[in-house]
Amino acid sequence: MSTTLTAPTATPSATERHGSAVQQSLTLAWRNVVKIRHQPEALMDVSLQPIVFTVLFVFVFGGAISGDWRDYLTYLVPGIMAQTLLFATAGIGTALNSDISKGVFDRFRSLPIARSAPLVGAVLADVVRYVTAVGVLLAFVTALGFRTTEGLPAAALAVLVAIAFAMCLSWVFVWIGLVVRSPGAVQGIGFLAMFPLVFGSNALVDADTLPGWLQAFTRNNPVTHLIEVVRGLLLGGPVAEPLAWTAGWAVLLLVVFVPLAMRAYRRRV
Repeated sequence: MSTTLTAPTATPSATERHGSAVQQSLTLAWRNVVKIRHQPEALMDVSLQPIVFTVLFVFVFGGAISGDWRDYLTYLVPGIMAQTLLFATAGIGTALNSDISKGVFDRFRSLPIARSAPLVGAVLADVVRYVTAVGVLLAFVTALGFRTTEGLPAAALAVLVAIAFAMCLSWVFVWIGLVVRSPGAVQGIGFLAMFPLVFGSNALVDADTLPGWLQAFTRNNPVTHLIEVVRGLLLGGPVAEPLAWTAGWAVLLLVVFVPLAMRAYRRRV
């Protein structure tokens, strides 16, 4: 009586599965970047928004707030950078909601890829929008006369911190994009959530000029902490404490909203 020996089936290790998921996420991120290359108008909002807001606040309100628009420009740039990036994060929720409605994610579900790859890829691809927004803003304010006092390495670090925080915040809108029914609703909820955070911060005016009850909210606002980091790195001032607060808020956003987004994704598709 003969026996047939069958070679054991190799199962991928945890490291291999993790590496595969990362590669799949990067591949889908590149897919989204290629879409932007073929549809450059998708960057129109992040290209025009920083210019429009800078002109509005500097030349309409700058003289009244600071007495001279040039002085106000110096104060405003860190706040406008944070504001531009935070408003840009809402775009990922709108895009995901639209793709799901069109059946794009049904095709992803039929592929042998990690369930997280489409969402992580979308978040990574959105960095192109953030870099575009910051690049346009810095080019425009430099033309108006803004100069950093802390050197280019510190300015580059300020940009990296702001973009990293925006990526963490974008998971909130990934989740919103997966639980609401229409792209228009995502956009409406996004702006409704962002306005109190941005305009209730020290982006436009110093917190000391606000009413006492509002100062408490402003000083504990995560956007205020982010702006203080950027302001310190661009213009000088304390960085360590607001950076620690910003990192803590970023970790909290990831811990809360990444699992919520993954759960909503499984239910939606």
